[in-house]
Amino acid sequence: MIQSLFFAITNLAVSSCYRDCTVYLFTKKMNRSFFCNVKCTVMLQKYFLLYTIFSFLFFHFTAGCTFETPEPFKCSRINLREFRFVQTMMFAIEEINNSSELLPDVSVGYRIFDSCGSTLPSTRAAMGLMNGEENTWSKNCSSVHAVIGASESSSTIAMQQISGVFQIPMISHFATCACLSNRKEYPFFFRTIPSDYYQSRALAKLVKHFGWTWVGAVRSDNDYGNNGMATFIEAANQEGICVEYSEAISRTGSRENVERVVRVIRRGTASVLVAFLAQGEMDVLLDEVLTQNLTGLQWVGSESWITANYLAKKRYAGILTGSLGFAIRKAKISGLLDFLLKVNPGQDPQSNLLREFWETTFGCSFGSSTPGTKSCSGFERLQDANNAFTDVSELRISNCVYKAVYAVAHALHSLLKCGPSGDSVAEQLQKVNFTLQSGEQVYFDDNGDPAATYELVNWQRNHAGDVVFMTVGKYDASQPNWNQFTMNKVKITWAAESWEKPLSVCSENCLPGFRQAIMKGKPICCFSCVPCAGGEISNTNKCSQCPSEYWSNVNHSKCVPKVIEFLSYGETMGALLTAFSLCGASLTLVVLCVFFRFRHTPLVKASNSELSFLLLFSLTLCFLCSLAFIGQPTAWSCMLRHTACGVAFALCISCILAKTITVVMAFKAKRPANMFPQCSAPLQRTSVIGCTLIQVFICVIWLAFAPPFPHKNIVYANEKIILQCFLGSPLAFWVVMAYIGFLALLCFILAFLGRKLPDNFNEAKFITFSMLIFSAVWLTFIPAYVSSPGKFTVAVEIFAILASSFGLLFCIFAPKCYILLLKPERNTKKHLMGRNQSRTQ
Repeated sequence: MIQSLFFAITNLAVSSCYRDCTVYLFTKKMNRSFFCNVKCTVMLQKYFLLYTIFSFLFFHFTAGCTFETPEPFKCSRINLREFRFVQTMMFAIEEINNSSELLPDVSVGYRIFDSCGSTLPSTRAAMGLMNGEENTWSKNCSSVHAVIGASESSSTIAMQQISGVFQIPMISHFATCACLSNRKEYPFFFRTIPSDYYQSRALAKLVKHFGWTWVGAVRSDNDYGNNGMATFIEAANQEGICVEYSEAISRTGSRENVERVVRVIRRGTASVLVAFLAQGEMDVLLDEVLTQNLTGLQWVGSESWITANYLAKKRYAGILTGSLGFAIRKAKISGLLDFLLKVNPGQDPQSNLLREFWETTFGCSFGSSTPGTKSCSGFERLQDANNAFTDVSELRISNCVYKAVYAVAHALHSLLKCGPSGDSVAEQLQKVNFTLQSGEQVYFDDNGDPAATYELVNWQRNHAGDVVFMTVGKYDASQPNWNQFTMNKVKITWAAESWEKPLSVCSENCLPGFRQAIMKGKPICCFSCVPCAGGEISNTNKCSQCPSEYWSNVNHSKCVPKVIEFLSYGETMGALLTAFSLCGASLTLVVLCVFFRFRHTPLVKASNSELSFLLLFSLTLCFLCSLAFIGQPTAWSCMLRHTACGVAFALCISCILAKTITVVMAFKAKRPANMFPQCSAPLQRTSVIGCTLIQVFICVIWLAFAPPFPHKNIVYANEKIILQCFLGSPLAFWVVMAYIGFLALLCFILAFLGRKLPDNFNEAKFITFSMLIFSAVWLTFIPAYVSSPGKFTVAVEIFAILASSFGLLFCIFAPKCYILLLKPERNTKKHLMGRNQSRTQ
């Protein structure tokens, strides 16, 4: 039984060439006639490559092979699809022989050998071709210079390794293994079908497009399946797709292995199966799938079987309807159907191949009929047959055969046209570039491959209930990566004839706000979902950080603007501090009014009324400057905060310092007491103004070179923006604070020295106590200020200002107001000097 064949193209004009044709050709070119006296056989040997081309085509004609020892290798049954490929070759040769433009005056012949779809018969056929052994079918053929075939990659590799030794080019119409593109190993190999290098990547893009990240895979255990699946898995990993299992089967392998593979598929959780199988292995797998009643799978197929009409019949339709896969672009070959319908055993009564084809097609026998089998008459009509041979609705691989024959013819034509240039058929094949009548352009790249274009087909049912191959997309490897795979606006039928796309994932996508976490020991497609961290969102399966001024919402599904935090008047703490500030300022003004009301009394005069009024004014400023710290920071408020506070406190402490110096000097002076105030007044004013101007100078320098400014602090608190005043120059800030501290320390020392001076109303002891409170507050302020976060830093500073201001107000003026308002009898000079007089007596 014939399983696969190959053919050769050769010169048929042998008898006429001996006398006329050769003499005409060379006489015309060289303008000499002595070539007529040379034997034609010598001329034929010398110039045979210029007008002769031989090519062999291997086709699968049987579904399987049987190995029995010690019986020789036998093929089983004829493959009608492969027989159509042979007839397509013969049709193309007939067109070329009848053409007046392509290879004029040169005829083409062929030899056909059977490779039985296996490596061993293919090797034997190739050796027989080189040794001149008998072939299955031939027509007017002598020597061989080009081979067309075979239909399988493994067989093609075996043949090319033999024919390549003789530098005979081979053109395959169906061998897609990417390994054959290796020009170092296969320098004389060409093909008219794209390499699996592109198909495997196209399948990976297809799976990715539909969101299937968890798939199963099964392949043919040969060069076609193993290389194609290896490329697919590599491309799938790059696309983030995981392969749950990858199994291999062979049509000549054990049934137990096929059963095991189907059990693996059944146990798998992937609902999508990528089947990178040749038709022989597909038949074996489907038989076992039917046996085990495995349904519900979404099949994704390779070009080898995805457009095989015989699989779309009723037996397998229930399993494969909804299948997706890439196929070679469909074409129309004008006149081929009529040529196929003319095939008849009478064309060559000696051909066993034709008889077997006829018997298989019509279920009859030319020999002695067996019970239940009718005899063949030879007059049966192929028009009445409905099989893979007469079906020309899906001319895809047949078109590749057609292109291969024409490629060889064009290479020969170029060789004849150029004359004895020294080029070989292989060199001319590399250069061919022509357009078929259908408009399709044919050429080869540097690796001998054609342009990689595919149609994405989907198995759908038409209105009659028959399965048809509907084109729903395309893949063009020549396009940019982002535009290689495109879909049509055609509705897709999915597995089990459903209109709903199946889901095939190891773990379902995480909900918004969660991210994928890889599970130890599992593929990357298997994951658990964990919540995103604060400030991260997830609308897919990965958390992404929000921009610096945004934060995640409660569900971690989107970024929202961060809360801007500052000490405002509207919040409780801001309102309380504002109230205390206004209360302190108001209370200071009340004290000022009281002092003004009793300005002529001995107590106020003894307290140095001028300095007291100035001190009360500065305390009012201290209370009010705390308001600059509340509210949204602006450029002006930031510059005013610390400088106004620094100057106000410098003025306040300068006044207290002047009062302290006055008290101490008054009791230490040797001149009469009534003369001292007149002498000390200019000194007091000078000291107050001088000490205050030093602070003003420091603040002016600060504002001139590094003024404070509003700043959004996004570092301290992730979930909010702290709007604060940046100091500009921290050194200047601490210099201002240090100067106030220096004045307070000096004032405290002088007041402490004068605390025991004789008088019923010794102001020095009240100043000493006020300076203790002032110093305690600001010494406590430093660590609290440094460690307080956000708006609490401002609150701490306001608290220090208010606490120290209230301390000064109450310690210095509360005793005086008590006497002025509640104990007026003590507001006399006699009483103020009473203690001193009693001690002197």
